[in-house]
Amino acid sequence: MKLVQQVIFAALILLSLFSCKRNPLKVDISEIKTETEVVRFDQELFDIQSNDTLNSLTELSYKYPEFFDLFTYKVIQIGGIGDSLFLDGMKLFLTDTMILNVKKLVDTEFSNFEKTEKQLKKAFKYFQYHFPDKKLPTVFTCISGFNQSVFTAENLIGISLDKYLGRDCKYYRQLNSTPAYRVQNMHRDKIAPDVAYAWGITEFEHTNKATTLLDNMVHHGKLMYFVDAMLPEMHDSLKIGYTKLQLDWCKKNEPEMWSYLIEHKLLYSNKRMDIIRYINASPATSGFPLESPGRTGVWIGWQIVREYMKKYPETTLSDLMKNTDYQNILNGSKYFPE
Repeated sequence: MKLVQQVIFAALILLSLFSCKRNPLKVDISEIKTETEVVRFDQELFDIQSNDTLNSLTELSYKYPEFFDLFTYKVIQIGGIGDSLFLDGMKLFLTDTMILNVKKLVDTEFSNFEKTEKQLKKAFKYFQYHFPDKKLPTVFTCISGFNQSVFTAENLIGISLDKYLGRDCKYYRQLNSTPAYRVQNMHRDKIAPDVAYAWGITEFEHTNKATTLLDNMVHHGKLMYFVDAMLPEMHDSLKIGYTKLQLDWCKKNEPEMWSYLIEHKLLYSNKRMDIIRYINASPATSGFPLESPGRTGVWIGWQIVREYMKKYPETTLSDLMKNTDYQNILNGSKYFPE
């Protein structure tokens, strides 16, 4: 009898440990049948025949009207198909030596796009699980001439594949406007987390209620938790774009960072430069050691939101994203790293 009790006790301990480690965001999506569509717009655009360019472009614009206009007006900035200089601008783009060389690199790097496509479709199944009433976006790939990495509009997402060619891509070293800390994240494994984060920004706009550093930290922390929900199996370093050393540094120095913000009365600062210093991407966080990564305010906000959701497991992702009472989230989280 005593042996049976010991076995039951051990089983309960194991069950408890398992429950503690279980990721509540790794939900069952097997019943979700809808899938987001992924369009290789880059391939369709460059397959256009030069002897019939205008007609082919017109057909492409009818096929994908919203994305076509977004791409030509905002991304490569040559105007609309009805503009007098549009055709010349598009021909220049399609025959530019650098663009053609980049296309070859894209074709090689993404010759097998299946893994990335599956990852994106799975991520949006998780999105559909949490937001069943929202419409899924269509995802378009393109070559932008090193413009935006991910850009969005209503019900669509664009991915510039030439911004994900790998850290060793020679063009990234030649582009003076692309610092090393950004090149660190210009590889194909960053596509899905970048798409998830960008979609979070699109779906849950930054409201005027976020006026202090704390507000911005928690707001971006919510966006990172949104990425958690869309990519529950992905490692944190990929989600936020840190190296293992940078992530380890944040975990080790979390209490010191929090104490610093409190002691220097920065949490409730509404100074623009204070907010930029801790929220925007940078090689390191000003005021912290050089070993620190940028965006440490986002990382801390992420931990605050995670603690809040642990304390209130009945809170849905939809409830969280609607909540703009940033102080309430901090108070509810009882966040105090030590």
